[in-house]
Amino acid sequence: MLEFLAEQGVSQSLVEEVRAFRRFYKVESEVADRVPVPYYRYYGKEIWEMAIAALLGGENLLLTGIKATGKNVLAENLTAVFGRPQWTTSFHINIDQSALIGTDTFTGGEVRFRPGSIYECAKYGGFGVLDEINMAKNEAMAVMYSALDYRRKIDVPGYQQIELHEATRFIGTMNYGYVGTKELNEAFASRFMVIDIPPMSEDKIMQILLGEFPNLTDESAAAFTGLFLDLQKKSLHSEISTKAIDFRGLLGAIRAVKRGLKPALAVKMGIAGKVFDEFEKELVQDVIDLRIPKNATAESIFKK
Repeated sequence: MLEFLAEQGVSQSLVEEVRAFRRFYKVESEVADRVPVPYYRYYGKEIWEMAIAALLGGENLLLTGIKATGKNVLAENLTAVFGRPQWTTSFHINIDQSALIGTDTFTGGEVRFRPGSIYECAKYGGFGVLDEINMAKNEAMAVMYSALDYRRKIDVPGYQQIELHEATRFIGTMNYGYVGTKELNEAFASRFMVIDIPPMSEDKIMQILLGEFPNLTDESAAAFTGLFLDLQKKSLHSEISTKAIDFRGLLGAIRAVKRGLKPALAVKMGIAGKVFDEFEKELVQDVIDLRIPKNATAESIFKK
């Protein structure tokens, strides 16, 4: 990953500081398997430098932006670059204090404390990824205040107070406008440095597609890239919702084409199938038809 940062043109001084961070903070053997090995890479020199500088300075990060900008990919990449174990919490209505800090459980004939993800992260110097943080209940947010600010401590009710390991960092991610989301209150937001992740550019999409599918023809890569950008533009202009802005769906469609499925059918499953309003689905399908010919074959998509 450090070589990848150099390829992205990230400041050499930042790369060296990350290298020193990794040498200084060792990972304990019992959590070594939690250090991620990313399947996808995040492309973007400026974003990388902003994120690394903040984390090296001991700050927590909040990654915001529209759907399909690579926020979770970046969070995982950052954890891997710093060589830390990762604990991910995906927030929803049932995530409360006990899920984050821990709770009592009856094991082996006695009551024992079962630590939660934030507790483990604090103990082992991990990177805690707080996914969809703007879906968290107020109760869940409140227990994290002392962990996220200068105190860097967690009170475990009925047990002891623990101090965060020096290497511990938290990375929150949030999308705008999802059902169940809300505005973060000022007290919570002030505990993060915020990076607004920009929509994916043509160059970035091409890099990802050709990295994932090296034998994709240049024409096909341009067509799939153009399709995603067209849909993204329509969504930004409020012509369609964000349902069809699904990069995972696009990659899944290309994988299906690689197995011999007709491109038009694969994209219908991966993109248009995510839209359930009939009028919107017709708009999305019109964009697909302009970019992906209905008579295109799997053989024409990949180089021989």
